[in-house]
Amino acid sequence: MTSLQTDTAAPRTRLQDFLERPRTRDAIIAVILFNAVLLGLETSPRIMAAAGPLIVALDTACLAIFVAEIAAKLVAYRLAFFRSGWNVFDAAIVGIALFPAGQGLSVLRALRILRVLRVISAAPRLRRVVEGFVTALPGMGSVFLLMALIFYIGAVMATKLFGAAFPEWFGDLGRSAYSLFQIMTLESWSMGIVRPVMDVYPYAWAFFVPFIMVTTFAVVNLLVGLIVNSMQDAHAEETNAATDVFRDEVLLRLREIERRLERRD
Repeated sequence: MTSLQTDTAAPRTRLQDFLERPRTRDAIIAVILFNAVLLGLETSPRIMAAAGPLIVALDTACLAIFVAEIAAKLVAYRLAFFRSGWNVFDAAIVGIALFPAGQGLSVLRALRILRVLRVISAAPRLRRVVEGFVTALPGMGSVFLLMALIFYIGAVMATKLFGAAFPEWFGDLGRSAYSLFQIMTLESWSMGIVRPVMDVYPYAWAFFVPFIMVTTFAVVNLLVGLIVNSMQDAHAEETNAATDVFRDEVLLRLREIERRLERRD
């Protein structure tokens, strides 16, 4: 997802300047967070019984603000609006809320909470995190493939080694893979699975300890490293772009000053 960039050759309008002001962005973020609180209050029957109509009215007002914002961006940027993945994302999130939540479509009412995700597109730092994550996806695909191979090999070995004595954990390939995933997350892995297995197979640690070392401490940290590296690259690109814009503005001002001095001479 790239941020919206208007054509430098096209003149900017007042509406574009208004939409890109920090105060306007902060106001939209405040409305998004306020709407998130309202959606949370709707889950409480006691609160809805006491102030249900007010909460619904405020929620409708928030939705109206979101629709007005999207409409203003469409007017300001026209077709350039769709060149930004973040704008398309915002329009899709707001569009979901406009569908009637009637019988058979009640799930759409629950999906209104997705409006909170608009904070990501409104906050530059959150956008940088998501952009870094998306950039890391190709590299993460290779790591996931490596993880799948390790899990497949480990699941086959665990089924053959421990399946007869512990069918509820390692009775087949699926159960073994799920048990190994639980072990990788370190959730009740020792007292819950490994130690009971070691009571029957004393040398089972020789299988589980290397598995944890490879998956939890090596492969998972490799994923984290890829994401962090991509975030740093995205931040560097954003910084370079901002520097280029500032340099162009300085050059333009210097040229204007030079022209004024030549006219005076």
